[in-house]
Amino acid sequence: LIVDLLGADHHGYVPRLRASLEALGKRPNSFAALIIQMVSLSRDGEQIAMSTRAGEFVTLTEVLQEVGTDAARFIFLSRKSDSPLDFDLELVKKQSLENPVYYVQYAHARICALGRKAKDAGFCLPKRLTTDDLLPLNTQEDIELLKHLDAFPENLRNAAANLAPHHVSHYLLALAGMVHRYYTMHQVIGAAEPGLALARLALLNAAGQVLRNGLAILGVSAPESM
Repeated sequence: LIVDLLGADHHGYVPRLRASLEALGKRPNSFAALIIQMVSLSRDGEQIAMSTRAGEFVTLTEVLQEVGTDAARFIFLSRKSDSPLDFDLELVKKQSLENPVYYVQYAHARICALGRKAKDAGFCLPKRLTTDDLLPLNTQEDIELLKHLDAFPENLRNAAANLAPHHVSHYLLALAGMVHRYYTMHQVIGAAEPGLALARLALLNAAGQVLRNGLAILGVSAPESM
């Protein structure tokens, strides 16, 4: 499958390119085009004026230099390609939970920090977990997190089948929200029983692995401390 990116004003080229492939003896459906809408750059909510006729524009290289690769990748891959994108340069540089990139990366860093604290406290997860080990996970937050983790493979299949990586970004944002909420609502190392602490530690460890996998697929780093 050949995938090309075309601007919104070039959608008419898709049937022509497919007809050309057919004329060359190739399968027309071996070509897919993603239509890319315009990106509006802003800074603290104020739109940055650009004009191709006047030669006034900001290059992607300049955006990368200002916000970094991680932020640019995640934000660009958080919208459908055929939807307009408002990219706030200041927002994606903020180290706060209102920044979606930081929100997801910080969830992973939190889990890693918890793992280090657990190790210092003498907790060690067994190499193989049994159903009995996970029985203490019976709260609503436990079940929601388990179900969301279980949905990750299907999410990836849908994203790949529809050439829609934004599905992965949305999934990771939802997972990060669950992790942050779980972290504030439930004691892990300080749980009432050692078995409950290990079960919760295993659950968050699994969430950290899924966050790493999802970010890696998007080409975004998963820092262990922030």
